Amino acid sequence: MSRELVRSAGRCMRQVRKESRPTGLVLTSRTRKFSSTYRIQQAAATTSVDIRVPIDHAPPTKPPSARPVETRKSQLIRTYTSLIRSTPLILFFQHSNLTAVEWAAVRRELKKAISTVPPPPTVHGVEPIDVASKIQLQVLRTNMLNVAFKIVELYNPDAAASLAKTARTTRGPLVHDLSEAAYESIRNTPVPEDSAYAQIEPLMVGPIAALTLPAVSPAHVAAALSVLAPVPGKFPAPTRKKNPGYHDPTCQNALAKLVLIGGRIEGKVFDQSGVNWVGGIEGGLDGLRAQLVSILQGAGLGITNALEGNSRNLWLALEGRKGQLEEQQGSKKVDE
Repeated sequence: MSRELVRSAGRCMRQVRKESRPTGLVLTSRTRKFSSTYRIQQAAATTSVDIRVPIDHAPPTKPPSARPVETRKSQLIRTYTSLIRSTPLILFFQHSNLTAVEWAAVRRELKKAISTVPPPPTVHGVEPIDVASKIQLQVLRTNMLNVAFKIVELYNPDAAASLAKTARTTRGPLVHDLSEAAYESIRNTPVPEDSAYAQIEPLMVGPIAALTLPAVSPAHVAAALSVLAPVPGKFPAPTRKKNPGYHDPTCQNALAKLVLIGGRIEGKVFDQSGVNWVGGIEGGLDGLRAQLVSILQGAGLGITNALEGNSRNLWLALEGRKGQLEEQQGSKKVDE
């Protein structure tokens, strides 16, 4: 019995010594490979050759920036500036703690209402833009949207590129939206009172959602307003018989938390009444063009009538004077 205890104790001691042994002392083939690689790296590090990356080196995906390009805020600024520049029609809504299920219900009803709008006809063989499939309702970060509006409205990259203090690289001046020049410009440039940013800044308060349309289409605006901000008699809400999903409690609770505050259409800022006017244009842009043509034709006819009336009066006056002169000459001949 004592021999078995001695043997077990010896096995335990050998196991403990084996586990506590440093792994670097076990010279296996893999360890030898790693140790040789480490020695080569140490030798290369101790050499006098100093290989450094140029100061102005920057990959195309990460240009030099006044803000860290890896952060989510910088990516949002890039996204929002691109959205503002490329989207001709944006409607802004204030929202209040909508859940994911409520957002899904609102987007479902919005998509259903927009799909009922007939596509515009083909003109001169050019197919119209598919507006319905590209309309989006998305939640925005208000602070980042405010910065993006400042950059779009107040920052001039061409003017910044001509300044001597603007940072430059071998590729040219750094004047992109996240550059130091853009940051200093929006921080030091006073906001003109008549600018679009000064008009839209009071609206950038609280949580904001945006409805973006890739083209100015009053018909699609009217369809969207009938769901998101219905107006009795002008943009009536869908009836329960025609669209029962719209009257679902989840959808109604979500719509009660959405408030239309304004929009940006073709670079101009519109309030709620202005947005309703755009959505109420009969016949869309074609109808608006027809109204403009009729106004111009009416003005042209008025000018033509005025000019013709003046010329007619002048002709009558000259003819009357001519008759008087002829009568006077005839009376002189009779007297002689």
